[in-house]
Amino acid sequence: MAFEELIEAWDGEGVVVHHDEPTSSWMLIGVHDTTLGPGMGGTRLSSYRQPSDALDDVLRLSEAMTWKQAAADLPYGGGKAVIAVPEVPTPGSDDRRALLLRYAELVDSLHGTYVTAADMNTGETDMDTIAERTSHVLGRSTANGGAGDPGAATALGVFHGIRATVLRAFGDDALEARSVLVQGLGSVGSRLAGHLHDAGATLLLADVDAERATALADELGAKVVRANDVIGTECDVFAPCATGKVLSEDTIPLLRCRAIAGAANNQLATAGDGERLRDAGILFAPDFVVNAGGVIHLAGRETLGWDDATTASRLEAIGDSLLEIFDRAERESLSPATAADRVARERVAVARGE
Repeated sequence: MAFEELIEAWDGEGVVVHHDEPTSSWMLIGVHDTTLGPGMGGTRLSSYRQPSDALDDVLRLSEAMTWKQAAADLPYGGGKAVIAVPEVPTPGSDDRRALLLRYAELVDSLHGTYVTAADMNTGETDMDTIAERTSHVLGRSTANGGAGDPGAATALGVFHGIRATVLRAFGDDALEARSVLVQGLGSVGSRLAGHLHDAGATLLLADVDAERATALADELGAKVVRANDVIGTECDVFAPCATGKVLSEDTIPLLRCRAIAGAANNQLATAGDGERLRDAGILFAPDFVVNAGGVIHLAGRETLGWDDATTASRLEAIGDSLLEIFDRAERESLSPATAADRVARERVAVARGE
């Protein structure tokens, strides 16, 4: 779809489209909803087939952030950004620094309507750079007064979510008797695998980087699954921790798992795929609930002043939130995806006074 068609079909508040001439890159920021607070979400640094694909990511992900912040009961709305580059600049390079400083000026021009953080291919060092030109950034390094990399908190939150999902799917939350397939072994997926290993789960690991998968599997005593074989591999729990839209009309019939709970954003290709999973007898932990640990960590530590104990408690409560959503889904004959969506939308509606 063209830029115009994508934006016209979107129900968000605003989109910033900026072409960075020195690098032939596109800087795209989507602010979906600011009812609960400024739109907050990470900045992706990635290459795309065409700019409209990057815009599609921004629009979808900023909306998902609205519901993630609402479901986690945080004082932020939904936002997301993408810097679509011909080639991702090397970390620490002068080219990367210059690009991020120009991007920071764009963020600052929104005067706090959008607050950025780390995302795919960006980290706390990049947030430190961005903070040189704008104060509207979370996730700087702890040495520079920030909360640091939120990946560890995201992984721990997903781990608590998997325990809750296993409890509902199998009747107890013991992971020693369960096999978990983790797809995507980046910052979050690799840490999640460590938590699952420590809990005694049988681990299956997959990544497009076969060497990374093999190295982590050797460390944890896990089995490697080829990236192309993930869909259709038998396991108790499938944990998508890579790209979105992995659960679709085409892939759902091929799944051989009892439950799904992972860190990837926008795991459902369409809204109807939540019903397809329900009809297939697969318990789905809505992604914007189970992967909220990162925003809980950032907002809690940098905005709300939480200490370690409070932050840990809020991460553990992700499991409780999932159980409440599963209860509501069963009570109202809904898919968990629909139940979670209603919870988030109701919180936004209440804040609007509707």
